[in-house]
Amino acid sequence: MILKRIIAVNSNTYHGFSLKDAISGIKAAGFNYIELTATKGWTEHVFPTMSLNELYEVEEQLIEAGLTPISLSGHTNLMDNNRLDDFIANIRLAHFFGCKYIISSIGEAHLEDQAELSDQKTAENIKTLIPYLEDYGLILGLENHGKHGTGKQLKKIVDLIDSERVVVNYDTANAIFYGEENLDLKADLKFALDKVGHLHLKDKAGAQKEWNFPALGRGNIDFKPLFKLLKESENNSPFSIEIEFREDGPADLAEVNQAVKDSYQFLKEAGFKL
Repeated sequence: MILKRIIAVNSNTYHGFSLKDAISGIKAAGFNYIELTATKGWTEHVFPTMSLNELYEVEEQLIEAGLTPISLSGHTNLMDNNRLDDFIANIRLAHFFGCKYIISSIGEAHLEDQAELSDQKTAENIKTLIPYLEDYGLILGLENHGKHGTGKQLKKIVDLIDSERVVVNYDTANAIFYGEENLDLKADLKFALDKVGHLHLKDKAGAQKEWNFPALGRGNIDFKPLFKLLKESENNSPFSIEIEFREDGPADLAEVNQAVKDSYQFLKEAGFKL
């Protein structure tokens, strides 16, 4: 059975390498969609402070490669009022590239949080972004990460926000890495499923708290029941593949490109049309 779904590769997979490298590797592997990364202090492949000429240059590279930007990873601490303007700038950036989704954790991904709020206060903060999401035609995918590591935890906030413009971006490996020990991944995804609108497909190897996120099919996650659950629930949300390798990173660009190709092959063998 051929499974049709938008499947992108997150350019954060090429953390430490250029966006040009990412575009080339993702296209060479056979993919047609990309998630651009604009994560401050981590992977700034695109960023709101880029000049218009620089942004046009990226746009041209994407057009030449035939890659469509479906989402933008613009992680910002949404619990910090002082960071909301930064996220609004990322919303405008996502709109510039024609993305449908903008992705953020609630805290600052990969950086130490500078502010923390209750779920209710966090929901109120995020509600102030909804007019911008509406103006620019975007959907905000809140990613399970850090202190909000599971779908169950994140669904509470999305329910409080109660807007079709705000969904859960479910990261399969984050649920394990940041969640409770021996998490039932399928049960956690199922709990949040009615709010899941975008997924980061990420594998997990090694111990729970070991930073080890290899190519799809090379870790410990059994994706088959997750794919089955999504199909049976008629949840056709886009996938974005993210590979974060080991704590010391990949050996070289060739290793990254091979991991992207291996992930393509894994999904093809699982029945997806890419």
